[in-house]
Amino acid sequence: MVANVNPTVRRRRLGSELRKLREQKGMTAEEVAARLLVSQSKISRLENGRRSISQRDVRDLCGVYGVEDVRIVDSLMQMAKESRQQGWWHAFGDIPYSVYIGLETEAASLRVFEPQVVPGLLQTPGYAGAVIAGNLPEATTEQVDKRVSVRMRRQERITDQDGPLRMWAVIDEAALCRKVGDNQIMREQLLHLVELSHLPHVTVQVLPFEAGAHPGLSGQFAVLEFTDATDATVVYLEGVNSDLYLEKDTDVQAYSVMYEHLRAQALSAELTRHFIEEAADRYV
Repeated sequence: MVANVNPTVRRRRLGSELRKLREQKGMTAEEVAARLLVSQSKISRLENGRRSISQRDVRDLCGVYGVEDVRIVDSLMQMAKESRQQGWWHAFGDIPYSVYIGLETEAASLRVFEPQVVPGLLQTPGYAGAVIAGNLPEATTEQVDKRVSVRMRRQERITDQDGPLRMWAVIDEAALCRKVGDNQIMREQLLHLVELSHLPHVTVQVLPFEAGAHPGLSGQFAVLEFTDATDATVVYLEGVNSDLYLEKDTDVQAYSVMYEHLRAQALSAELTRHFIEEAADRYV
């Protein structure tokens, strides 16, 4: 069981439990930080799961919150221990979006809007390599290959026979027109996209240029949902130097509504397949 623990999710769940204990005690993050002689930002990062948490941190926080039930303390301490383990992605070295990979690995469903390229989970190795090399012009061949390997490993969630990731992708027509790599790479990628769209748990829709202005003009975003009710839905916004994770109900609702409008303006799944096949025929 321990070998399959997802450290990212463990940190989120542990942070959520610690926040509940603080709120039950009626204390603010500032008050807790003052008691422990640490910064308020540390308490906030611990509670939102963005910072690794030690068993000592848990012990100190439980002391501040007056938790006397040994079973609760032991359970939280065990979660802290598991949260410091390494996920499969750590074997590939320093991956800047490791937090996202941890969330994606545990997610039950993913809704993604991509305005420029085919979503990573639906990319072929050739297309992925061309995208990564173009996006990171100073990266070495070894660095590009490592990121491609990580991307291919992530795609196992799509082909998992026991619990595949439910994925809904809305892709702007620009991604079909942007030539990434050579003609062969583009044709293989688009036909691969059509093939994946036939899977019962994968839905692909193209948002054509003729749809005009739409809610996704501000850029790419993804909405991740989880089976466990204690894991809040997360909106992921990818950045150049840092990523943004939104969990507030108002933010999640806003992006969920945006996504519904995008799905409504996009072509149906069946029309999308014909549209992509016609696009693939242009790359011969």
